[in-house]
Amino acid sequence: MSDNSRRELQGQPVSGLDEIYDVTIIGAGPTGLFAAFYCGMREMKTKIVEALPEPGGQLAVLYPEKYIYDAPGHPKVLAKDLVGLLLQQTQLFQPTIVFEQRIDVLTRTAVDGEEVWRLGTATRGHRSRTVIITSGIGAFVPNKLDRPGVADYEGNGVYYFIKDKRPFRGKRILIVGGGDTAVDWALNLKDWAAHITLIHRREEFRAHEGSLAALRATDIPIMTHWELKRVDGDKTVRSATIFENRIGEERTLPVDIVLMNIGFKAALGPITSWGLEMADNRHIRTNGLMETNLPGVFAAGDIAAIDGSSPMNLIATGFGQAAIAANAAKTKLDPKSRLFPGHSSEMRLG
Repeated sequence: MSDNSRRELQGQPVSGLDEIYDVTIIGAGPTGLFAAFYCGMREMKTKIVEALPEPGGQLAVLYPEKYIYDAPGHPKVLAKDLVGLLLQQTQLFQPTIVFEQRIDVLTRTAVDGEEVWRLGTATRGHRSRTVIITSGIGAFVPNKLDRPGVADYEGNGVYYFIKDKRPFRGKRILIVGGGDTAVDWALNLKDWAAHITLIHRREEFRAHEGSLAALRATDIPIMTHWELKRVDGDKTVRSATIFENRIGEERTLPVDIVLMNIGFKAALGPITSWGLEMADNRHIRTNGLMETNLPGVFAAGDIAAIDGSSPMNLIATGFGQAAIAANAAKTKLDPKSRLFPGHSSEMRLG
């Protein structure tokens, strides 16, 4: 990490904060990190601004201990390890990385006769000739279940995220949910926990078909039409009462941990006020070069809707869009440059 990155992380002023960068990337998730790498390959002076205190986005916050199976070149890789590799790749070109700063405003400003973008807050801003928005689905918070005992044990037996799965070893776990996160964690923890039970309030699951088939092939009890009624314990969780939502039958299960995977709420926040053309209230409309309606502003990854179509929301898709946006930004800065720079195998890196 560059000296500027370290100083920003520590909250100290950075020399040259008012410098004009060739490109500023909003968001340090996998798409943003790969975009920064590609901008470095195109010899652009690059800055990344991230609202969270660490890189990785959803991979770091929601499921750092989960395996990812669809990242190119990795049969399987822990989310946190993929973030580490992307950061290592990005650091080949030493971009400036700013953590714990939210971008509230994006406006045009003139500096020494040059029109550039100012992005930041009303009092603190960054200057950039081009901008790539890779902020994913925006800020997100977990959906929480209002049941007796749940809030009392949150962080001490009731969890919505898993940052470190070591405390789950040898524990009796109740997983609540029917989406990818619930099913993936059941598979991830099956040889780690003493016992796992998964409950879901409906018959149908929203998880990937392959993951669900793998779960059904295990001996993990899968209880559909069951919901959590309450959590009990003393200083830690000791049991969970569940109920069958069609006939009202109740059961009390001895558990040490309740893992809540019932989705999360996401919002783009101030992005919708920047004058960008939106495909809906969650996605920015782009063309095939990831250009938005604002000159020199691009979007890539989960937030981008090419020609208004629904995005794929895959890491692999985000990587491809990041490369397109970075190369298109280069041609915006230098119209004489080629959109396709040649293969990386033909370049000398690091």
